Amino acid sequence: MQRTVRKGGLLRSLSLALTVCSAASCAQGEDTSPAVATAEVSVARQRVAQGSPVEMTYRFDVADAAISSGKHRVFVHVVDADEELMWTDDHEPPTQPNGWQPGQKVEYRRTMFIPTYPYVGPAKVILGIYDVDSNARLKLGNLDRGDRSYQVTTFDLLAQTENVYLIYKDGWHPAEVAPENPAVEWKWTRKTATITFRNPKRPSMFILQLDNPSQSTGAATEVDVRIGDQSVGTIPVGPGDAPVRKLALTAAQLGSNDMVEVKLVANRTFVPALEPAAKSNDTRELGVRVFHVFVQPEELAAKH
Repeated sequence: MQRTVRKGGLLRSLSLALTVCSAASCAQGEDTSPAVATAEVSVARQRVAQGSPVEMTYRFDVADAAISSGKHRVFVHVVDADEELMWTDDHEPPTQPNGWQPGQKVEYRRTMFIPTYPYVGPAKVILGIYDVDSNARLKLGNLDRGDRSYQVTTFDLLAQTENVYLIYKDGWHPAEVAPENPAVEWKWTRKTATITFRNPKRPSMFILQLDNPSQSTGAATEVDVRIGDQSVGTIPVGPGDAPVRKLALTAAQLGSNDMVEVKLVANRTFVPALEPAAKSNDTRELGVRVFHVFVQPEELAAKH
């Protein structure tokens, strides 16, 4: 899941980054181990506004070197022009590296939400792959920045100016933050939660990042997205890495009114305090947990 690291947390972030490294890759001297793959990353738009999503394409050209067994994650660190860490988007690749074959080209796409951050200017994307149990990093064929981390692409980070402004109306609980990282924020819905925004009156993409981490039998498994009485899409939810979902909306679905009202309707809700296994005093009615909502009109997709 994507994380933002504020300036005050830089030393903690650097300390964390240094631990995600094998003894071989951190040792002094030349790293003579064979590379397991060469990474290539492209950004769908070179100029990206803060607060907006952008599609990233990841590609790994697999070499002949054997890849050890174990579960691996791709770390993705975005740094500013002064090499200061701004946020991360670590994730598991669709297929584990130990299943990659020599000569294979592993390619996948992933949507990254750009957080609001006190910086405008060039941004660098730093990538690597590490074992989640041993923290050992795999060697890649790209130019090594040190500790088996590799710069794979750049983009320009713009101010948050042209984004469609969203109003969170009825059905939302107050925002919460992750204890281990106050920059990760979400809102729980009740059974039904409402968002309104000014009608772009053109085809638009409605983009959400949401999940439901509860294992309760009463927890929601899907959410219906509605404009008025019309359902425009049903999204499955569950525990795990919160995926980004996209719903294409036509101008006709948005209607002719100046404002659009979208409702998120969970198929069921639960109360943590009523779940013995949860051992919680939380008496709220909870539907789904929402990290991001974004409306991208067709014209904006071409500008950014």
